[in-house]
Amino acid sequence: MKSSKVLLASALGAVVTLGALSAAPAMAAEKEKCYGIASAGKNDCASATGSHSCAGQATKDKDPGDWKYVAKGTCDKMGGMLTPKK
Repeated sequence: MKSSKVLLASALGAVVTLGALSAAPAMAAEKEKCYGIASAGKNDCASATGSHSCAGQATKDKDPGDWKYVAKGTCDKMGGMLTPKK
């Protein structure tokens, strides 16, 4: 009886894990890069202008080369741009 409970718990854990993994790509697809909205030190990755190469290194607010991931369709409403300013 104990082994059947362990097997059931293991199977349930596998199903939950697979469900969470399959949801990850869908969540990523619902986000987009939004340039010009990041606060200093709160950007998500490297600057499009090459001024820095990592997340959290923005030195000023709303730099048009720095970006954050936002929910798809909300960038314009936040005053941002979908492509970096040239």
